[in-house]
Amino acid sequence: MSNSSSITQFLLLAFADTWELQLLHFGLFLGIYLAALLGNALIITAIACDHRLHSPMYFFLLNLSVLDLGSISTTVPKAMANSLWDTRAISYWGCAAQLFLFVFFIGAEYSLLTVMSYDRYVAICQPLHYGTLLGSRACVHMAAAAWGSGFLTALLHTANTFSLPLCQGNVLDQFFCEVPEILKLSCSHSYLREVGLLVVSVSLSFGCFVFIVVSYVQIFRAVLRIPSEQGRHKAFSTCLPHLAVVSLFISTAIFAYLKPPSISSPSLNLCVSFQYSVVAPVLNPLIYSMRNQELKDALRKLMTCSFSEAGMNFPSSFACHS
Repeated sequence: MSNSSSITQFLLLAFADTWELQLLHFGLFLGIYLAALLGNALIITAIACDHRLHSPMYFFLLNLSVLDLGSISTTVPKAMANSLWDTRAISYWGCAAQLFLFVFFIGAEYSLLTVMSYDRYVAICQPLHYGTLLGSRACVHMAAAAWGSGFLTALLHTANTFSLPLCQGNVLDQFFCEVPEILKLSCSHSYLREVGLLVVSVSLSFGCFVFIVVSYVQIFRAVLRIPSEQGRHKAFSTCLPHLAVVSLFISTAIFAYLKPPSISSPSLNLCVSFQYSVVAPVLNPLIYSMRNQELKDALRKLMTCSFSEAGMNFPSSFACHS
């Protein structure tokens, strides 16, 4: 294919050559996708329905769950359909839409994680000003800024990537449309503009990373000054889930995009992209609910009420109405 105008579809990476293994991959993706849907939907419903969770921290967590649902729904259903129907094809505009949505959700999620670090900083280091600095209007503005930054990043990268002439075929060594894989198909020297945009994006991302690190340095210093062991444990328990999610997100993204070419391989790239695009949205609800007693109580109450409304006798000490 001489240029991008003649490309009507891209060919994604095939997970297996035999029908049996393709069915196995379909079942694996289906199980992971349903787990992500269930976990994030439960968190969204619990936070929306329980007035005790109507606080800035849980408001941002609700937004994070929505973004996780969006990111995994952008990539996994298409991979499942390709495995089930024994095809590798994705249309040119379908690929553009998938790239836009994925960059949008991932970019917004990273911005939101940065905002959530500020929330934890204010809650622990400036608790007396928490209601002032993180009022409902401020929270909405910060969440909107995170979503807006993701949208702008996705718009710039998608428009720039798909304006490049493509003359290296139409085969992508990935199970979804990703900027680096499409750049490999571009003509010589024509990708420098997108590389420049990637450098700007990495610089802004590094700024967010520095903000998160500085926030947590201040948080740990404040926590270590708390005299009681119980107080330190309570403060740490509110920060550890967010810190674990940030570490998982940043470490896989850095390795995916900044690893040396000498260790790069299609199988390694696939494993790393699978980690941050599929595994992370499944693990995030587990990480946040594992050590959060308020969230666990809300989830238990939600499930108890659901069983009760379904006509099942499910004993519990929780009332369905506050």
